[in-house]
Amino acid sequence: MMTLKSELCSSTMLAATRLALLTAIALTALSISPARADRCDDMAGQLKGQIDGLAVGKTAANLIYLSHPQARQITLGCSGRNYSNQLYAKSDGRKPKPAFINLVASAAAIIFTLPKDDMLRGTSRCIKRMGLLRGDKIRMRYRRLDLQCTRTKTEAAIAISRGRDE
Repeated sequence: MMTLKSELCSSTMLAATRLALLTAIALTALSISPARADRCDDMAGQLKGQIDGLAVGKTAANLIYLSHPQARQITLGCSGRNYSNQLYAKSDGRKPKPAFINLVASAAAIIFTLPKDDMLRGTSRCIKRMGLLRGDKIRMRYRRLDLQCTRTKTEAAIAISRGRDE
């Protein structure tokens, strides 16, 4: 009878020790893991820190609205069905100013981790192709990116994205 009591007490103590150990591990894991912002928010913060005059606005449906004096509208899109990241910018005039093209190239270089001079070449090439011969909507590939430039009577826009499979 005495051995049965001692075995029961030792198994109860072992179970209690294991439960205390698991509880301590769980509490430690919960307290150590910091609150982490999503990658899209991190990228918007990086853009704000590296481009002068850029402000981060609201986030809605995987889009972060940005603002800059050189652009009428600028958004950063993250993780859509067909693309991993997307930058969309709209200028004030039918023919964008060099400062607008420079802004788009800077943002695209940060988002897609490419050299700025390559992105400047790609964005200016897309904008310059719009015209009488090729039309008002241009789609092109440049450095494994999809560039789409459009213009209306009052504004021009450029969308730069990278496909999901690239």
